[in-house]
Amino acid sequence: MSFLNSALSITGLRKFATVATLAVSTLLMPMHTANAAQRAPYIVGNDRGGYLHDRLIELGNLQRNGTRVQIRGKVCYSTCTMYIGLSGTCVDPNTTFGFHGPSKSGRRLDPQQFDYFSKVMADYYPAPLKDWFMRKGRHQISGVYKMKGTELIKMGVQSCA
Repeated sequence: MSFLNSALSITGLRKFATVATLAVSTLLMPMHTANAAQRAPYIVGNDRGGYLHDRLIELGNLQRNGTRVQIRGKVCYSTCTMYIGLSGTCVDPNTTFGFHGPSKSGRRLDPQQFDYFSKVMADYYPAPLKDWFMRKGRHQISGVYKMKGTELIKMGVQSCA
């Protein structure tokens, strides 16, 4: 019988510890959220882009964590430009941004895929840049349309300066 009493008291202690841990976590959550806002920003140096799938995963992680992004490198091409769409992202006025439409390793996609992936990319841009990209930028497949950070700032993107 003493074993049963010990088991019940251990179980009771575990339940109490679980409830206490949840209560403390709930109380500390606002402090954790405040600390997240004070975290160091993610600095983007020279970035020539990469695969859309990989960038979407990275953007999702940054967004989920509330990480601010600063684009400060000499160049930000291709999928790197999608950082612009994250809340709190700023750009260096001197950074050169390179835009082009979606492709498969430089080869054109079929029209349905081209439209779909163009929209996926454009959804990471503020309205004036999104309009330009859908009208003109996405049709560049080889090479890039170059634009300085100063031009993006005129379109409403926040300056890091």
